[in-house]
Amino acid sequence: YFLDKSDKYDSRDVERLQQDDKWVENYLIWRHDVVDDTLKMIDESFQWRKEYTVNDLSESVLPKWLFEIGALFLHGYDKEGYKLFWFKVKHHTRDPKQQLEKKKLVAFWLEHYAKRDHGKPLTVVFDMAETGISHIDLDFVRFIVNCFTDYYPNFLTKIVIFEMPWIMNAAFKIVKGWLGPDAISMLKFTNKSDVQEYISGEYLPPHMGGTDSFKYSYPPLVDDDFQTPLCENGPITSEDEHESKEEIDADTKEAGDMNEAQNLNQKKMNSIEQISKSEETDKTEVKPKNAKKALTTFKGPLLHISPAEELYFGSKETGEKKCLIALTNITKNVVAFKVRTTAPEKYRVKPSNSSCEPGTSLDIIVSLHGGFSASLQDRFLIMAAEMDQSSGAGVPELTQFWKEVPRTKVMEHRLRCHVIESSKPSSLTLKDNAFNIPAKTNEDLHIQLTHLLQINRRLEEQMNRCLWFQQLSVVLSLLSVTVAAFCFYLANAQRS
Repeated sequence: YFLDKSDKYDSRDVERLQQDDKWVENYLIWRHDVVDDTLKMIDESFQWRKEYTVNDLSESVLPKWLFEIGALFLHGYDKEGYKLFWFKVKHHTRDPKQQLEKKKLVAFWLEHYAKRDHGKPLTVVFDMAETGISHIDLDFVRFIVNCFTDYYPNFLTKIVIFEMPWIMNAAFKIVKGWLGPDAISMLKFTNKSDVQEYISGEYLPPHMGGTDSFKYSYPPLVDDDFQTPLCENGPITSEDEHESKEEIDADTKEAGDMNEAQNLNQKKMNSIEQISKSEETDKTEVKPKNAKKALTTFKGPLLHISPAEELYFGSKETGEKKCLIALTNITKNVVAFKVRTTAPEKYRVKPSNSSCEPGTSLDIIVSLHGGFSASLQDRFLIMAAEMDQSSGAGVPELTQFWKEVPRTKVMEHRLRCHVIESSKPSSLTLKDNAFNIPAKTNEDLHIQLTHLLQINRRLEEQMNRCLWFQQLSVVLSLLSVTVAAFCFYLANAQRS
């Protein structure tokens, strides 16, 4: 394929295919490990990616009005923890002149999410409330379907269709014809009474029977619901455009503690000193001793962040309420950072808005507030950006810095929550005095799963051999009985 059509592919896609085993695996999974079908899909998707310049799509190259109408956006999670990709059908109108730009908007969102969350699957929601004939656009729907069936492998979990008008039944019969058997099984037709089987009320708007007060607006680009700043003294009740009063007060206290630590020992200041000083006035917090870091680390351009993907909390039964995020500044400048979450009412973070000196490490303690428990849908966002050497690291300087820093210079990394159901302690959960043995990493689990699959294959082969021997034994037994009967018959015949 490459030799015949190399001019039809983007070289960046070819390079990624050669280096990213997970991407190749997703293509194979989506085509049931049939290599010829997989190659055909890769060929078609690569040609499409170059035609639509997918690798170069950004906010700046698409018309602003496309984002402003709010027909397509990412927001919230389903009950399995998968991101929701919303298509507000009532905001879409057929217009052949705008069709290509609208299709590129779909490609922009899918690529934006695929790169950010490393291809974790999506749940598509077609909100068809208040729609009619004027909103039916089969060509556009077919494009969205093709994106998941032909261009983005193993990227779809389900399609939730909310309140489809009866008049559109005929149109969706056509759509079903475009879908393969696997995709058809993912269609979920819902209404207000049963949509919460797939999406909890906290991520559903009121007209769908939920309690989500989210209202789409642009700019800025809707970004994973990380709209509310965290306060390290517990959940906050209000916020303004940039910083809440509570967060500023918390940061002032934090900065005072940091300055005190710097006066004692500027060169040897580290994260443990900061945390211990900030916790001296809090009797419920205990300084962790001999803390063991997580085994997985995200290596970003400004910070190394550990753990790389998940924060481990306990269930209500285990009572494990705290975990650690370790940051290491790998630059030669001071790096400012912020922590945000999709559930600010649940969590307390120390520190939540501070800076890290060049070459030093900083530990952030994340704890559940009050009687709350962690959820698989909860996410954390760590934002980081380099500061000039001349800039101060106090609260006023940090507040002004975050107002002025260009978004292109901000490093972002997301962490999701993992709830441990068993009573076994985990490495990423803080107990009263120390950390426990490290939990198994995703790599360990993958190795174990592969090992189990190999054992399963061997058992299956052994069973097949046993069945073969059993069948052979039955055939031989039947032959023996037949021969014996025949011999007995001949013997009786000779006597007579």
